[in-house]
Amino acid sequence: MKKWYAVIGDPIAQSMSPAMHEAWFAENDIEAAYIPIHVTAAKLGEAVASLKNLGCSGWNVTVPHKSAIIPYLDRLEPSAQQMNAVNTVHVLPDGSLVGSNTDGLGFVRSLEEAYGEQCKQQKVLLVGAGGAARGIAFALDAMGYGPITFTNRTFEKAEQLASDLSNASVSSLAEAETSLADYGLIVQTTSVGMNFAQAGMPINPMNVAGGAVVADIIYNPLETELLAEARKKGAHTMNGVGMFAHQGALAFETWTGVRPNTEKMIKKITTTLGG
Repeated sequence: MKKWYAVIGDPIAQSMSPAMHEAWFAENDIEAAYIPIHVTAAKLGEAVASLKNLGCSGWNVTVPHKSAIIPYLDRLEPSAQQMNAVNTVHVLPDGSLVGSNTDGLGFVRSLEEAYGEQCKQQKVLLVGAGGAARGIAFALDAMGYGPITFTNRTFEKAEQLASDLSNASVSSLAEAETSLADYGLIVQTTSVGMNFAQAGMPINPMNVAGGAVVADIIYNPLETELLAEARKKGAHTMNGVGMFAHQGALAFETWTGVRPNTEKMIKKITTTLGG
């Protein structure tokens, strides 16, 4: 029987995951399908049960369900357990649901693909305190980046996240903006600036240091307002296409045992989005 996979979230219409995974299935001669499913928070439990009962072999999880889905799973891989967030679910032959998180490693792979290890041993500012921020923070910490400072609109959420890392601190948005030149790597992890979401910038890059790397995990649009303004100040910038492709490739490999071509996919997505 033909296997099928999915991505769940709210909203979901903007996701490019279906096109990416379908292309990888075709490139690797794998008989499978991948579909987007709109799931509201109130229906998450029902959706998980339905996916399992209908024979889905695995699915990706996007906002706002990355942490909320955990109680519905049977087991977590260390990545998801440490980060308290899941972006990939794998259905084992016995029907068990295993959650993992490929966001953080996907980000680090994309960062090092673009800039090598130039950001290591430099101060890191993470903007946001949600599931994506947690995943990226733990991956950066594990790979020798930092120290890490969190800043977020809700200060308490940033404090909670920082307390889970051994080498992290917290700053208010106002303080972070004032001291932005101290950071060699700035990573924006919120949905602010995304198409279909809130316009604007979560932090003003006016004081960013020339030569610093400013990354925004948003990939649609290719250049958010934050990246455009940071580039004007002389910063190196990176959008979320690389992270998106690499995290997807890690999920694809988990499901199929095949490592897909990310370089080709990054070029394809960039072209599709008008780059």
